[in-house]
Amino acid sequence: IPESGHKYYLQFTTEDYKSRENVGSCLATVLYPKTKSPPAVNIKCTYTKDQKQIQEEDNGVYQKIRHQTKPIIGNNIPDSYGNIEPALEPVWALAVAGSSYIMWEKSTENLGYFMAQVKSVKQWIRKDDFIEFDYTVLLHEIPTQEIISCHMRLTWLPGHPLKVKYFCASENQGLEYGSGMESGSAAGILHERGANF
Repeated sequence: IPESGHKYYLQFTTEDYKSRENVGSCLATVLYPKTKSPPAVNIKCTYTKDQKQIQEEDNGVYQKIRHQTKPIIGNNIPDSYGNIEPALEPVWALAVAGSSYIMWEKSTENLGYFMAQVKSVKQWIRKDDFIEFDYTVLLHEIPTQEIISCHMRLTWLPGHPLKVKYFCASENQGLEYGSGMESGSAAGILHERGANF
């Protein structure tokens, strides 16, 4: 669109991060404006996976984390051989969901991101039913091949949106702050600007 920017029409499938099972298909339009403002995105998805099954899986992850006898602490997930300890798989799953919000917000028409590793994670014990973690995640920036370190605070309770606050540091850009709430089932993303933790 000459005066506005570049508009893309996309068709893609979504998959379960662990089983790689197809869980839905989506149609999207993305307009990258000529200004530095975020892209305008419209996504419509249909899901092949039963919503009740998704809720049961979410609750299973939650129960595994909630029934730990002491706070979860971990480093280098996955390890240098690509392995994840079974006890840390739920923590990895939450990191994947939370970092997807960061990658979504930081991506541009020419830059994309993949989560390379959870460098460190620490669980906070709360008196309510929510679970909360502090993560340091490493994002792989494409095509620059730069590794971006991001600190992420994640709060979650099944049936509620995943809350993510973060800041990222890179060699060229210094610190970047952001926050928001994201549904782990991709049902919607709400933005909350300017919050620090």
